Amino acid sequence: MTPFSEKAIEIIQSIPAGKVATYGQIALLAGNHRNARRVSRLIHTCSKKYKLPWHRIVNIQGKISLKDEKFEIQYELLKAEGVEFGIGNAIDLKKYGFCKNPN
Repeated sequence: MTPFSEKAIEIIQSIPAGKVATYGQIALLAGNHRNARRVSRLIHTCSKKYKLPWHRIVNIQGKISLKDEKFEIQYELLKAEGVEFGIGNAIDLKKYGFCKNPN
């Protein structure tokens, strides 16, 4: 596993219940702001193995990127943690966003 992947997993695991992070934010904190898609692939392939709270990752607009039943699962998991959805099912990233020092 690459150092980027290890750091990204560590960051994802540290997102507390009721907070969300974006793919790009995790990429930036893990050391490469251009690796948002790599974060997405990492979540897809490693969530079970590392017990990642995959549902706490949203896109830059604060929206769930998944479709159909996976959208519903993520939506319900976030609601159960107290995350509220606004117009167009967007999450207020200022209120629910996860902030962490990149150092």
